[in-house]
Amino acid sequence: MPSRATTILTVLSVLAAGHAIAGQAMAFDLEAHRGGRALLPENTLPAFANALSMGVDTLELDVGVTADGEVVISHERGLNPDITRDASGAYVAAPGTPFVKLRLDDVRAYDVGQIRPDSAYARQFPEQRAVPGTRIPTLKQLFALVRKSGNTNVRFNIETKIDPNHPDESLDPQGFVAKLLGLIEAEKFSDRVMIQSFDWRTLQLVQQQAPTIATVYLTLQRGSAPTVALDKATGWTAGFSPADHGGSLPRTIKAAGGAIWSPYFGDVTAALVTEAHALGLRVVVWTVNKREDMARMIETGVDGIISDNPDLLRQVAGEKGIALPAGTPVEP
Repeated sequence: MPSRATTILTVLSVLAAGHAIAGQAMAFDLEAHRGGRALLPENTLPAFANALSMGVDTLELDVGVTADGEVVISHERGLNPDITRDASGAYVAAPGTPFVKLRLDDVRAYDVGQIRPDSAYARQFPEQRAVPGTRIPTLKQLFALVRKSGNTNVRFNIETKIDPNHPDESLDPQGFVAKLLGLIEAEKFSDRVMIQSFDWRTLQLVQQQAPTIATVYLTLQRGSAPTVALDKATGWTAGFSPADHGGSLPRTIKAAGGAIWSPYFGDVTAALVTEAHALGLRVVVWTVNKREDMARMIETGVDGIISDNPDLLRQVAGEKGIALPAGTPVEP
């Protein structure tokens, strides 16, 4: 029989190996928010090509569905007046027509390559390089761009742009999820996709229909339009209430079947990250654009950061000893 000391050493070796495997599986996730909108027009092929060329782990993006059932990439549920110009060069009037009321041919007529100069958006990202003539892409076009780049590792964090308070501005959850999952399966990217949403109804449907795809539960607790409350369910949470889970968002998301919790970074504490990890959840925070905030989040132990400045995030992550993803240069 082995000695007690030998047994202890064997157990410690197994535990160390387990931690190493877990660490490898839980590698830090460097995500380019909307392709990196501080650098190039958001959610466009030029932005995604830039992120691929630079090297990121994940392309973060948002999708809607047109009247003829095409999945298009856009943060808003319709044409964004801050970035969308018509054929005459005039920016569209607010609030912007929802995609669900436009056909793909209509959508492709608009130019989203330059921010409206007098807007708050322009002041937020003064260094964004304009690319006039850029069109709203489809998700299928993004998949084609990634294939063209030869990048076989980059993942996609796809947000369903659906609002329970504005049901007329998108497909219903069932129709939306059916179109999205159908395209992902047809394009054979199911193993590289995560689906995120503030509207947890869509995440519940994804879990039922495509259980191998990780679901990312987005939350916002502050400001004038929080999506979650710790004492009740909201219209966003598909009937799940933190009050039923000790007032804990991580426990609520675990109960809902989530794989990843994606909170606003200002809502995060080290204790919450520890709690989420104990439940087996990854924590990927949004949207972190300042060097000091990036460093603090990494030190807090988060598993990933979504940033409009993926170039800066690469610098900070590298300084923290995090392995950086290789770039795969590609033209849009």
